[in-house]
Amino acid sequence: MRWVNIRPSRNGAMLLGAIPLLAILVTYLFASAARHADNPSDKLLPTPGAMVSAMHRLIAQVDPLSGNMLFWMDTAASLQRLGIALGICTLSTLLVGMVLGVLPVARATLGGLVTAIAVIPPIALLPILFIVFGLGETAKVALIVIGVAPFLIRDLADHVARIPQEQLVKAQTLGASSWQLALRVALPQAMPRLIAGLRLSLGPAWVYLISAEAIASDAGLGYRIFLVRRYLSMDVIIPYVAWISLLAIAMDVALAQLSRRGFAWAHRSDR
Repeated sequence: MRWVNIRPSRNGAMLLGAIPLLAILVTYLFASAARHADNPSDKLLPTPGAMVSAMHRLIAQVDPLSGNMLFWMDTAASLQRLGIALGICTLSTLLVGMVLGVLPVARATLGGLVTAIAVIPPIALLPILFIVFGLGETAKVALIVIGVAPFLIRDLADHVARIPQEQLVKAQTLGASSWQLALRVALPQAMPRLIAGLRLSLGPAWVYLISAEAIASDAGLGYRIFLVRRYLSMDVIIPYVAWISLLAIAMDVALAQLSRRGFAWAHRSDR
């Protein structure tokens, strides 16, 4: 049997996926133990006990300056910024992407502008955003929106524009207006694509969020990572990075389940 024809079962796929993670974990534990055997005060590869102790202070103890538990305050601040930004991206993509995809005139007029914005490195705009919007929440949210929305709009517009012409002709033959074509023909086919685009955009969105928080913020996961780096506090940085990864995975799984449950017809080929 050829390797390309071997398809693992669901449980088998989960087992295979766990192997690299376990390998990384075991390698880290051995490397950490070896470094601490030579230098008990080593900070580069903290032991699990050191990370648990450091995180316990952030998770369970109230900070005397802010009156909050820092870990949960950072998590709430970052998720709020990310949630607002992705919500704006979703709404703007549905509005602009659908218009560009359904109406050739709009695509010819605004398509070039969207493309021009999409190719600008968002991080390069961060100083401009801070100057225009100040150091508050607006600039951080705007960075994520500028970095993610143009990509989603282009992708959704291209997907809608590739809808088979036969479907549009049949709908118009039955008397459908442009508004009905957008809502009843294009929108149902655009939604799975939009969710898939959001899943692909989670990584860049987190990058923009962490970058903005690192430069100007008083709370957030990115803020905390860059605050403690001056003290070489890897016992805080590593758990925070792992927590960000878990949050991103949870968001990706949630979006995948939403797509499968809401638009099962778009995933028939996955079974």
